[in-house]
Amino acid sequence: MASFERDGIAIHYDLEGEVDGDPVLLLAPGGMRSSNALWENVVWNPRARLAGHHRLVGMDQRNAGRSVAPVSGNDSWADYTADQLALLDHLGIERCHVLGMCIGGPFIFSLLSTAPERFAGAVLLQPAGAVGPTPLFRAMFDEWAGALASKHPEATPEDWTSFGDNMWGGTFLYSVGPDEVAATTTPLLVLMGDDEYHPSALSRQIADLAPDAELVERWKEPGLVEEVDQRVLGFLAAHPR
Repeated sequence: MASFERDGIAIHYDLEGEVDGDPVLLLAPGGMRSSNALWENVVWNPRARLAGHHRLVGMDQRNAGRSVAPVSGNDSWADYTADQLALLDHLGIERCHVLGMCIGGPFIFSLLSTAPERFAGAVLLQPAGAVGPTPLFRAMFDEWAGALASKHPEATPEDWTSFGDNMWGGTFLYSVGPDEVAATTTPLLVLMGDDEYHPSALSRQIADLAPDAELVERWKEPGLVEEVDQRVLGFLAAHPR
């Protein structure tokens, strides 16, 4: 476990895996609770499956896991993107791969829209989003905010409302729209979602819109773990940094 600070924000991270391998930034599932430890709960865990080949950079997002940050009504996807890029800068990583699950999908597209030159390839496992208006993610945000509010006296109820609107007030991938996905030049590997939080239709739309994207429809079954290893490692090898 290690950490760095910037502007009153403390970001905790883990470095694992092959020291000489191409680095992969890991953006964990869990919604607003996205932390590196949550990879242990998924059927295909990149911390276990990629460690023998790549240098893994796993992080706890602000106010999740071990990371802490002040809260304001201006907080948005851009602040998370700034944290993620600041971590790469702190580690001296100019260019890497990025792999994210669930909320990691919107995180990834915000990164690719902001600093595409930093990423050689992106792997998205069941990206979170919506094919139309839905209260699901906003309800999750409100529950998270309610549990956290007492620790952030600097934030008013209006701040939390604005923060939630900035994160989950839209549709599609929330951090970007279809036009930004269509403009993405970074190669993508999309492992399809299959539930209301990670609609299969959204994964298919991402793969259809992006100029250089591969879609994997089946990957969650325990018997497919080694096949997924080969698919992900092959993708990363095909797009070295």
